Amino acid sequence: MAILVTGGAGYIGSHAVKGLLAAGERVVALDNLAVGHREAIEALQTVADGRLAFVEADIGDRDAVRATLADHKVDSIMHFAALAQVGESVEFPLRYYRNNAASALTLIEEALEAGVERFIFSSTCATYGEPGPGFIPIPEDCPQSPINPYGRSKLHVEHMLRDARDAAAAAGTRFGFAALRYFNVSGSDPDGLIGEDHSPETHLIPVVIQAVLGIREFVTIFGEDYDTPDGTCVRDYIHVNDLIDAHIAAMRALKPGDGRAYNLGIGKGYSVREVIDSVKRVTGVDFEVRSGQRRPGDPPKLFANPAKIKAELGWEARFQSLDEIVATAWNWFREHPRGYGS
Repeated sequence: MAILVTGGAGYIGSHAVKGLLAAGERVVALDNLAVGHREAIEALQTVADGRLAFVEADIGDRDAVRATLADHKVDSIMHFAALAQVGESVEFPLRYYRNNAASALTLIEEALEAGVERFIFSSTCATYGEPGPGFIPIPEDCPQSPINPYGRSKLHVEHMLRDARDAAAAAGTRFGFAALRYFNVSGSDPDGLIGEDHSPETHLIPVVIQAVLGIREFVTIFGEDYDTPDGTCVRDYIHVNDLIDAHIAAMRALKPGDGRAYNLGIGKGYSVREVIDSVKRVTGVDFEVRSGQRRPGDPPKLFANPAKIKAELGWEARFQSLDEIVATAWNWFREHPRGYGS
């Protein structure tokens, strides 16, 4: 039997493939390569010992998904394939609903038809919207009220999975799912085999490192008057390898009829200013930092309460230090300043 990883050539998906291979699993990576990288798959093949198959296809292509599930005898799915730019989702909302929600519906339907028993979904803290002060740090029972199409598209998939689970249980079918709600995924695998490569790049740590490399002239802080210790926004940065460890733990714990939800973060926040200072410490390079206006919809603080997954699965992030996380990202970008095309 094999595990299907959708979006397996992307940043998080490729790390999932690597983690699963290291755990001894057979893996099928499916990716349309719209934002994923063939180079990531080629790198992973060098450590796969023949246990990695790659299918270039879209999750909305019903025939390709059906054939992949059957040909490779898939019994579990880790679903990462999605568009993930909040600003873009506001500009092109229907694109996000089609890609993230409608295509996921096709994947879920075919998974049920093929008898897939475990479905691990890459969800997001964006499903919570802007939690009130009583919900910081954010627990799983925080009301889900997303404020952008990206968050809404992910929440729709959570609803579809819950309803599919209920229907499968009523029909006596073995199906369980887990929705893992990420905070700010960061860093790269320490061995440097694969890393983070987005175009355009919007994640804070890579953006700041681009200033170190001279790819950006400066870094802009969007708002320095928030109600936080240094006036800049605070976020929870979870290392990508810790994130994947949580996926594997959730997959192995799933039982038929399960419908689990877990927040994935380290349980504390770092400010934008602290990230900038960390990058300067780790790289030993100074660069220009400018002040900018607040961006609409940026909450002052967002960080997870990860107590539930620790209590139920025994998972806890190993990377707790921001400098440690930044160092793994720097290790990748120093050798790949312009990503896989370097």
